[in-house]
Amino acid sequence: MCSFRLFGVQKPKEGEVWSTEVTKEDLENAVEDEFGVKYSKDWKRLLRAPVLFEGKYSIRDGVKVIGNNAFKRCEFLTNINIPNSVTNIGYEAFDCCVSLTSINIPDSVTNIGNETFWGCESLTSINIPNSVTNIGDNAFEGSNYLKINSVKLPNCLEEIGDYAFKNNNIKELNIPSKLKRIQQEAFYGNGIERLVIPTNVMTLGSKAFGNNKLITVTIESKENENDFVLFNNPFAENSNLSNGSIIWKN
Repeated sequence: MCSFRLFGVQKPKEGEVWSTEVTKEDLENAVEDEFGVKYSKDWKRLLRAPVLFEGKYSIRDGVKVIGNNAFKRCEFLTNINIPNSVTNIGYEAFDCCVSLTSINIPDSVTNIGNETFWGCESLTSINIPNSVTNIGDNAFEGSNYLKINSVKLPNCLEEIGDYAFKNNNIKELNIPSKLKRIQQEAFYGNGIERLVIPTNVMTLGSKAFGNNKLITVTIESKENENDFVLFNNPFAENSNLSNGSIIWKN
């Protein structure tokens, strides 16, 4: 059983929003578990893990947020277990965790921050729960090493940020019906061949699906065509895609 050094517990106020921001003061006043992972005094915010942490880690039950940069550059972290109390994963939380091969994201999480899994070169597939409504900029951006082969987008997803899945190996993509915004270069540099843009999608950013292997694109009719925004050719650099291959479905 884990033992903990406890210096006093503060109960949060009803309805309090748990911030992912981690300040110097937060770290100075933090409590630690036996692995040296720092938490806020109320044990609701995971603040920072030691860079040399090695192997698997299970986050404490009851934690609400994983702070910005919490596991950044923990190069020997291989597996992380997130409890279903966590609602928000902060930006760069797992940035450059190069040995991370497995992660479960529970269905309590609603937001995945910017660059959360950037540089996780051993992570090849990801299952995003239906509770997630926002995926931040560069959240799963590929690199020379990181190449996600498959992703299942959640049903409740509303926005995908800039470069979120750029430069991966995604070949098939089902866009959920509630998605509203796909920002610039979100899926640039993948291997997608066929694409259906659902009715609710009202913004396609510049080169959102650029440099793929697109053969056909079907854009379902919009309730208000005037609100549908296409920025600087979202399907650029697809040599097999002609104007006749983009179908506006009534």
